[in-house]
Amino acid sequence: MNKKQKAMQERFYRYVGVSSQSKPNGGTQVPSTEGQWNMAKLLEQECREMGLVDLSLSDKCVLTGKLPANLPADCKRKVPAVGFCTHLDTVDVCLSPEVHPKLVENYDGKDIVLNKNKNIVMTTAEHPEILKYKGQDIIVTDGTSVLGADNKAAITNVMTALDTLTKDKALYHGDIYVAFVPDEECGLYGSKNMDFSKFPVDFAYTIDCCELGEVVYETFNAGSAEVTIHGVSAHPMSAKGVLVNPTLLAVDFVNMFDRKETPECTEGKEGYIWCQAINSNQSTAVVSLNIRDHDKAKYEARKKLIAANVDKLQKANPRAKIECVISDTYGNIADAITKENHKAIDYIYDAMKELHITPHTIAMRGGTDGSFISTKGILTPNYFTGGHNFHSKFEFLPLPSLEKSNELTMTLIKMIYEGKK
Repeated sequence: MNKKQKAMQERFYRYVGVSSQSKPNGGTQVPSTEGQWNMAKLLEQECREMGLVDLSLSDKCVLTGKLPANLPADCKRKVPAVGFCTHLDTVDVCLSPEVHPKLVENYDGKDIVLNKNKNIVMTTAEHPEILKYKGQDIIVTDGTSVLGADNKAAITNVMTALDTLTKDKALYHGDIYVAFVPDEECGLYGSKNMDFSKFPVDFAYTIDCCELGEVVYETFNAGSAEVTIHGVSAHPMSAKGVLVNPTLLAVDFVNMFDRKETPECTEGKEGYIWCQAINSNQSTAVVSLNIRDHDKAKYEARKKLIAANVDKLQKANPRAKIECVISDTYGNIADAITKENHKAIDYIYDAMKELHITPHTIAMRGGTDGSFISTKGILTPNYFTGGHNFHSKFEFLPLPSLEKSNELTMTLIKMIYEGKK
């Protein structure tokens, strides 16, 4: 482990030591947990100590700030303002909200015992992806929680970059804006509550995907639908001709959709409608659906299909009352790409070439804060943290990959200042 990796490890440990797991609540309260306030306040203090200006912590726990440009006196060019956005929360997957990271030094290529007392082992048979990091220092969990590299590896990356830039005045750069947002994991509610007047950038980046080399500028178009079926309750002894069973109507409704267009039957850029839940009783049933598609037209067609099936169910059951609410969650980053802003993506590949990183471009079957920010006219592609197995107790983070992620951030900042294309 070199000096920089050691410093990044210590910073990462400090951040995952703050419990900031979010809780799905449909955005009724943002942030959804007190721990995210604690995380934001820690970062606010560190940013203040580094000399960032225009620091603002909103009533929705969105922390924004600016590192003013450091340009040579003879610089006459307009240097684009760039933003970096990371999220404060870790995911709630029914594991402990408390993270206890462990360092595996000089990984020997064997199974890793995460927790001897609980007999939790990360085996190479089940997780062969770890074998490529033999000989490296790797941060793992204790088997009781996620690691939180999603997204505190990114926070470590950005804060390390800010610290480096503020300490070395020979590193020239344009205006750099940062945004640390809550509740990404449960609906992108932090980015949806951003004050974009405090984030006046030409383009931005999120650092919220996996292994070394990953690049994402295509994500799903995403939406949700909630179908509420009000039936007619009756005692079974006198139910004939009276009872309208909302549970059975919910089942009829779900069966109207193609079973081959579901998450478990699709891959790549194939979209789907996912029946996430049916919650019902004798009088009411609520069907919750997720809608996903990379193609905007197909995404809109899926929304129309849901509405048409609701109408069909209503006509077949006139004594029931059926309501449908469809809402958009986020958009495909690719739909925000223009000839003028494409350079934000080009910079990633140019920087990877300079750093001898092999790019691995994926169309993400999900979304990032950048998926929403891009709908606001700020193209926000995404690149790797270096972590693996997000949302799992088998999440791990190779320190050399985390270091490379930071080197990519620093190289992007340098290239943007130099105006390379």
